[in-house]
Amino acid sequence: MRDPGRLAAAIDVLTEIETRHRPVRLALKSWGDAARYAGAKDRAFVSGLVLDMLRRRRSLAWRMGDDSPRAAALAALRLQWGWPLDRVAEAAGEEPHGPGPLSDAERAALEHPRDLAEAPDAVRGDYPDWLEPSMARAFGEHRAAEGAALSERAPVDLRVNLLKSDPERTLKALASLNAEPTGILPTALRMPALDPTARSGAVETIPQFSKGWFEVQDLGSQIAAAAAGEVKGKQVLDLCAGGGGKTLALAGAMGNTGQVYAYDSDARRLADTVRRSDRAGVRNLQVRSPVNPEPLKGLEGKMDVVFIDAPCSGTGSWRRHPDTKWRLTPETLEKRLADQDAVLDAGAGFVKPGGRMVYVTCSVLPEEDEDRVAAFLAHTAGFEVRPATDDPNLTAHLTPDGFLRLTPRTAGTDGFFVAVLAKPN
Repeated sequence: MRDPGRLAAAIDVLTEIETRHRPVRLALKSWGDAARYAGAKDRAFVSGLVLDMLRRRRSLAWRMGDDSPRAAALAALRLQWGWPLDRVAEAAGEEPHGPGPLSDAERAALEHPRDLAEAPDAVRGDYPDWLEPSMARAFGEHRAAEGAALSERAPVDLRVNLLKSDPERTLKALASLNAEPTGILPTALRMPALDPTARSGAVETIPQFSKGWFEVQDLGSQIAAAAAGEVKGKQVLDLCAGGGGKTLALAGAMGNTGQVYAYDSDARRLADTVRRSDRAGVRNLQVRSPVNPEPLKGLEGKMDVVFIDAPCSGTGSWRRHPDTKWRLTPETLEKRLADQDAVLDAGAGFVKPGGRMVYVTCSVLPEEDEDRVAAFLAHTAGFEVRPATDDPNLTAHLTPDGFLRLTPRTAGTDGFFVAVLAKPN
């Protein structure tokens, strides 16, 4: 494929996402299945352009004065990818593969786009209008800048698995991918954001990945796991383990001492936890599956740490999953709030005196963060808030209440919230 066909394909995919309300992953797969002629570079191009259009959907429409998928694609190429106007015009107008010649209005908009500084905050921040009160509450006058940072492409972060390797050896193994230390956590490495047309999966081609030397994990997620504190020799319950990213980070910090229990309400998610733990050399893991009756029986009141990576809106991961911000609804958010209340109540029963509960969301919305902690404390006696970190590299990100709030703008991570709730003896 050449530029004209790739551009037309990206417009078609975005149209399907918006008209049929399909997740971007499924829409791209559907296009790929139908476009057997498309090579790996073609698929990377189309995928990269679609994701960039979704990241900046509102601001691109504003600058073009047109909210169509076609306008978004043209604007993304010109304003995000830096294509010269002539190249955009040539790709659009080439017959029979291009989506059609530029109109006079399109050419004018691409040559002199509207000034984004004049747009409302929600447009400059590329988030839905109904989230404006939440974003204003969380970030005040910086809400547009925070939203814009959540609309950038994300770097690739890696966590060195100390059960199999160390940072120095792992950096040497990753030399071809330009990985560097983050300077935040000793086990956290970072590779720059990929070019939008680049093929993904390069990390998995490094032989040491298959050997379990490192895992792909956002720095914010690693910091959240580190908020569990000293865990060597402890009894740790990961109550919403999912695919096991934070479970493995906890296990690595434990050095195969103590015991980490992984549970998730969806048994299918735990399959990845088992596979990944085997590769990582974890020997102190017990998977408690909901397919068994009373899977958590016997753990009540015995855990030093209960780690809750709560189900949430995912607003903190918009960089990686930009379609989710346009599919999020007030009704979905309300359901997540109920889920978070339920999991906090459930987790409290497993914490022993002197233990702690770590509540984590990948959300930037106060309703899912501070509000849920406040609601829990209002009806649950015996817990108190402790500072989520004492790491001097991270204390700048503590709120006045001792919670940890990370965002791409302030911390260079995905958006995360962490609260540590201690249960004194």
